[in-house]
Amino acid sequence: MIEITMPALSPTMESGTLSKWLVAVGDTVKSGDVLCEIETDKASMEFESIDEGVVTELLVAAGTEEVLVGAVILRMSGEDEAPAPKAKAAAAAPAPAAPKAEAPVAAAAAPKVEAPVAVVDRGERVAASPLARRVAEAKGVDLAGVKGSGPGGRVVLADVEASAGGTAPIAMAPVAKASAPAVAPAQAAPAAVTALADVPHKIEKLGNVRKVIARRLTEAKQTIPHIYMTVDVQLDALLALRAELNGALEARGIKLSVNDMVIKALALGLRQVPKCNVSFAGDSLISYERSDISVAVAAPSGLITPIIFGADSKPLSVIAVEMKALAEKARDGKLQPAEYQGGTASLSNLGMFGIKQFDAVINPPQAMILAVGAGEKRAVVVGDEVRVATVMSVTGSFDHRAIDGADGAALLQVVKGLLEAPLGLVA
Repeated sequence: MIEITMPALSPTMESGTLSKWLVAVGDTVKSGDVLCEIETDKASMEFESIDEGVVTELLVAAGTEEVLVGAVILRMSGEDEAPAPKAKAAAAAPAPAAPKAEAPVAAAAAPKVEAPVAVVDRGERVAASPLARRVAEAKGVDLAGVKGSGPGGRVVLADVEASAGGTAPIAMAPVAKASAPAVAPAQAAPAAVTALADVPHKIEKLGNVRKVIARRLTEAKQTIPHIYMTVDVQLDALLALRAELNGALEARGIKLSVNDMVIKALALGLRQVPKCNVSFAGDSLISYERSDISVAVAAPSGLITPIIFGADSKPLSVIAVEMKALAEKARDGKLQPAEYQGGTASLSNLGMFGIKQFDAVINPPQAMILAVGAGEKRAVVVGDEVRVATVMSVTGSFDHRAIDGADGAALLQVVKGLLEAPLGLVA
């Protein structure tokens, strides 16, 4: 009998909502088949099976909230087992709810879920999904040396591909607890709010994603001393280069956006000013040697930040293709944890909404975020002349515990220079 448990789909996930079952009792399941939709503390996503068998029991009813990580949600007979003659229907009592009353702790102090070493069944073989086994055999990968990120330490396809030569994403190191003391319950508890009875209204219960967004942003503003700096960037040269590059890329079906070019500029800027590519860890500072840029995307379930890993070393065309695919997956709720966990710095662009300038909230344990406004025609002074140029305001929010004002200013200066002399983005 195979037991499927509620997975930890993000480092901070303690429980989740089982939104919808996509299998029924009696269904035959193969590795890679989608079992259900789970709403986590990050996003709503599909949960795929890494085992094969026949569904015999659904232990958690669809719509159940706060199902604890590790709780058994489904049972199925294995490949060599005969399915039970009469399987139970999916109407079991919800799994025990996680305690609701808890003092929020700074998100930076959230424990990181380490990928366990692949589990070996009774000393005979490594626990791995059938698909992972087939791919490992084809690529000559020894499963005994692969770390498994699946439930119970099982090796899944992504683990095999990473070991076969792929680049695994950098996981954000956990920040020491000393970096952000727990907020006292009296401070954290919001005042009770009731609807105005004489005003027509409706009440919508917050989903897990919105709850986490609210908690993390509150913690970020309470525990991180933000410092803000803004520069104006003239975009005319960049827009001209973008048009020329898009003409050359049209045959390949690739279209660069200004945002793609800003991602590249920020990534290169972090390479040139490494003092801004850091995380504050209480009594230490973590410095990163690669620029992984988290890009804010508005999804139906709430804000999520898929990552362009190693953006400093990727061509603009690759960034454009990856960003388009990630944004589509984010809006469809199909991002995998490896696609949004980590990131060394963030970028948020509201220019498409006509927003001229704004200050973004840092996403801990990162130490900076770049807020990008709309490009608009403005009068600029060049020497003794006044002329019209396309100008965009860019604002950096920096964790002043980790980044000095001079270093933040240096980063913005580099980003501005790359955007105004954009050949540096393709050199």
